[in-house]
Amino acid sequence: MLHHITRLIGEGEHQQLDFKFEIADAHKIARTLVSFANTDGGRLLIGVKDNGELAGVCSGEEYFMVETAAKKYCKPPVEFSVKEWNLNKKTILEVIILKSDARPHFAQQSDGKWLPYHRVKDQNFLANRILLRVWKLENTPKGVYLKFTDPEKFLLEYLEANQSITLSKFIRLAGISRNKAENIMVRFILLKMLQMIFTDNLTYFTLKQQPK
Repeated sequence: MLHHITRLIGEGEHQQLDFKFEIADAHKIARTLVSFANTDGGRLLIGVKDNGELAGVCSGEEYFMVETAAKKYCKPPVEFSVKEWNLNKKTILEVIILKSDARPHFAQQSDGKWLPYHRVKDQNFLANRILLRVWKLENTPKGVYLKFTDPEKFLLEYLEANQSITLSKFIRLAGISRNKAENIMVRFILLKMLQMIFTDNLTYFTLKQQPK
């Protein structure tokens, strides 16, 4: 039977799993903690190289770094739990972060700035204003209301004929302000009609596929 850590390593890094050889910078690890908490939760394996090779760690030192990152460099602090595993005479720490009900969480940078991050596949991305507004409104007891004026109709018709659109293109083609365009995007996402797709260089919007 495969060891729990061996099985996780076999999955490779993904949206809910990240490997760290060691923690040398609490600010950087805060970014990963925040990304997991703001998205779907996840596991951080400390003492594992990017290629999946076991390196091992000094568990006390690494736990202190994670705790410092979670409490001092995450706002609000990120809750986590830790399991210590011994495999092939090497100590691996499994840090478990649940999806947070208190999002958005922000990570403090080395320059003192507080920035929000989220997780997409195996990368941490800076959250944009639309995603921040979605997080803040998703649990509102008032619900979401949407008026189908010309810009809303234009957006749906455009996406039915085209695969995707960026925010700047929507603003330009619909002839509306950035704030109005963002309001429409936020409401469509909350109503599960749109989804945001993040890449290294571009964020764009597509119609959300409805389950059959």
